[in-house]
Amino acid sequence: MKEFYYRRAPDVPGAVALLDADPHARYLAGGTNLVDLMKCGVERPARLVDVRHLPLDRIEPAPDGGLRVGATVTNSDLAAHPDVRSHYPMLTQAVLAGASGQLRNMATVGGNLLQRTRCAYFTDTTKPCNKRTPGSGCPALSGEHHNHAILGASESCVAVHPSDMAVALTALDAVVHYETAHGTGELPLERMYLPVAGTPHRETALPAGALITGVSLPPVPVAARSRYRKVRERASYAFALASVAAAIDIRDGIVRDARLAFGAVASRPWRARAAERALIGAPATAETYAAAAEAELRAARPLPHNGYKVTLVRNLTAAVLSELHEEATR
Repeated sequence: MKEFYYRRAPDVPGAVALLDADPHARYLAGGTNLVDLMKCGVERPARLVDVRHLPLDRIEPAPDGGLRVGATVTNSDLAAHPDVRSHYPMLTQAVLAGASGQLRNMATVGGNLLQRTRCAYFTDTTKPCNKRTPGSGCPALSGEHHNHAILGASESCVAVHPSDMAVALTALDAVVHYETAHGTGELPLERMYLPVAGTPHRETALPAGALITGVSLPPVPVAARSRYRKVRERASYAFALASVAAAIDIRDGIVRDARLAFGAVASRPWRARAAERALIGAPATAETYAAAAEAELRAARPLPHNGYKVTLVRNLTAAVLSELHEEATR
């Protein structure tokens, strides 16, 4: 590892000022992703600014009836919070599907949203990678890509975003709050992640040096009946091959509202807008659920060895929606 300096931030403005003064610094919270990347040489910060002890570790009711989640809330505390469990069950399920209990006890909400891809070419500094070194190429296109993107990819990058939490938060219309040396700001999570296009090294629309301070969840009545389902190569401690965050409201046999997002299929959590449009106002039937998944997956562009993901996401979406339907009509 490269030698680095360490500084514990005294407060939020102090943390932002430290990073503003040193563009080669990085914020450190739980460190469950950053430290790994430092060990393998992908990240080589000159300074770590520890934000773990800042007063950003609370989950509080928001004035609009939603929730405000601080950036240093641990994944474990988020999943266990009674308001999250009752009003946003897909979020609890998504968090519990990610990593081990030990990692969830350390990992934070802000850090989870900013974790970087687990693509083997990205984490191996002996290989070219456009995320690490723009213009060097993407060997996954012709190499190992069975768990890579089928939606929204480009010739520059086919890596997928690894977060489970972010998939559920995208379906819930979460908003990210941040602070910079020039003031505060906010971004809908769906817009925070940039399309991969030709600049895969630019992963978010956050301003340089921005410190995520929290995430707000609006009141989403449909989310009270919701589910997150993750398919992986082994039963635990594995990143997704595909995942679905879904919520559905059925009244008088018609889908009145629906939320749907996919994970492990794109460089960012994928909000399934076409599928939502196909669902809302349609009869609540198995045929409708299958057709909605098909509507979203028409845009899929699989590589030679990951075409199975199209079938997997289609069947997973239909199954999760059918299960939610059964719960709603009992």
